[in-house]
Amino acid sequence: MGAQPKLGVQLYTLREYIRNYEDTEKTFAFLQELGVNVIQISGIGDFPAIEQAELVRKYGMDVCVTHKSFERMQNDLDALIDEHLLLGCDSIGIGGMPTCYRGSLEGAKAFIKEAERIGKHMRKRGVRFNYHNHDFEFLAYDGRRVMDVLIEDSDPELIWFVPDVAWMQIAGENPAQYIKKMQNRIKVLHFKDFIKNEDGRQFTEIGLGQCDLAGCYKACVEMDVPYIVYEQDSGFAVNALESTKVSFENMKKIALENA
Repeated sequence: MGAQPKLGVQLYTLREYIRNYEDTEKTFAFLQELGVNVIQISGIGDFPAIEQAELVRKYGMDVCVTHKSFERMQNDLDALIDEHLLLGCDSIGIGGMPTCYRGSLEGAKAFIKEAERIGKHMRKRGVRFNYHNHDFEFLAYDGRRVMDVLIEDSDPELIWFVPDVAWMQIAGENPAQYIKKMQNRIKVLHFKDFIKNEDGRQFTEIGLGQCDLAGCYKACVEMDVPYIVYEQDSGFAVNALESTKVSFENMKKIALENA
C-alpha cells in the first residue's frame, strides 16, 4: 500500500471569497483554522502573483496545482511559469478542453498536439501540464471516447491529469477503477460529490452524495497519488465556507476509514 494522500481545498469552491488580496487573506486564515495547508489556486481575483505568493508563505500553504487558461499557456507561457515558481507550484492545470477542440476525434488529437507542445516547454522549466476532466470527455467519436484518447494517445511525460471523480461517475464510469488508467500520471485528484434529483443532478458536500469516494480514496492510496482536494462547483447548503467546513471534516473521516 502507498502513502496517505495529503488533503486540501480547491479555491474555486471559495471563488466568491478570493476576489482581492484582503478577502483572500481572510480566506487563507479561515482555511488555516480548519487545518487546511494544501490548496489548489483557481478562480482567484486579478491581483499580482507576488502578492498571492506572499499569502501562501504567510499561511504556510502548499499550492499543489492551479487552473489557468489555455490561451495564456499558448501566448504567455514563460510569464505564467514564472508566477508558478513564485508560488512554489510545479503543476499548471487546465480546467477543461477549450470548446474549439470538442466534438470530434480530430479535435481531441489536435488538442493533444498543442498540449504536448506546451507541456514540453513546461517540463524544460521544471513544471508539468495537467488536464482536469468533466463528463463531456466520455462522449465517443468514431468508436473512441475522448478521455480514452487523451490518456492513450498522449505522452505520459508531457500530459498529466487531475481526475474529477464525480464527473466520471456522472458520465457512467466507475471512477475508482477508471483512474487506474492514469497510473503514475496523477499528482492531484478532485474529490467532489453529487446527488441525482428531479432536475438531473446537484453537487453537494463531500460524503453527503452518491459518489464512491471511499473506493476512490483506496485507489489513490494504492496508486501513491500525493494529493486529494475538495471541489464543489455549486449546491452549497448555506454558503461555500460552511460547505468547506463540512466537506473537509468528511474528507478526513473517509481517509481515516479507508487508509
